[in-house]
Formats: sequence, structure tokens, C-alpha cells
Amino acid sequence: MFSHVTVGTNDIAKSKKFYDAVLAPLGFHQRHVKPDGGPKALCWVATAETLPRFYVYEPFDGQPARTGNGSMVAFEAMSQDVVDAAFAGGMKFGGQDVGSPGLRLQYGDGYYGAYLLDPDGNKLHIVYRGDVR
Repeated sequence: MFSHVTVGTNDIAKSKKFYDAVLAPLGFHQRHVKPDGGPKALCWVATAETLPRFYVYEPFDGQPARTGNGSMVAFEAMSQDVVDAAFAGGMKFGGQDVGSPGLRLQYGDGYYGAYLLDPDGNKLHIVYRGDVR
């Protein structure tokens, strides 16, 4: 469905550490971003896949990155333990807890997730969808 999702950052080095820690348990690795004259960027993709991609960019317009109120990126985990590991990795590298890992039965039987903000305030949801497995 998606080609890629992008969030902004004001500190590319801090974002690299944060997203490596969050996305590695989910099976994502960094993909080289070919310099194109634009702003600095990082990219992650699932092993053996080319799409979809997740990017973190310094804003193209040179202005500070800002978060979107009501915006969130949700990443699927293959188990509750993976949700826990991704959340812990993010917290270790500057994440902010906005919903610790746990069951969210209001969304479905077996729905287990966690919410956190990245170092720039972008909201992430890590979710194991036991309700659709």
C-alpha cells in the first residue's frame, strides 16, 4: 500500500541511534540513501524487501522539523516480546513513553501495543496484532 513514510528530524545522529534501536527488533535495517543534493536522510527497510521504506529527513525547506498533531506511524511486530524490545530500545535512546507496552483490548482480542515519541516528538506505535493472526 505504501511506498514510504517520512518523518522529520532536527538531529540526524540522535535519530539514527533511536530508530536503529526501535526498528532492528522489527526486522528492519538501514538502507543507504544516495546523496541527491537534498537534506541529510536515513532509510530503513525490511530484510529482503525494497519497499515500503521508512525515512527520517532533515526538512527540505531548512526550517526546524515539527511534529504533526494527530499524526502517528505504526509499525507491526511479530510478537508481544518484539513490541517490548522495540519500545525498550527506543526508550534507551531518547524516546518518551506515551503508552507503555500492554494489551489494548478495546482495539481487538490479542491487540498488544506501545506508544512512544522519538527524540523529535514524532509519535510511534509498535503493535502486535494478535486479533488478526
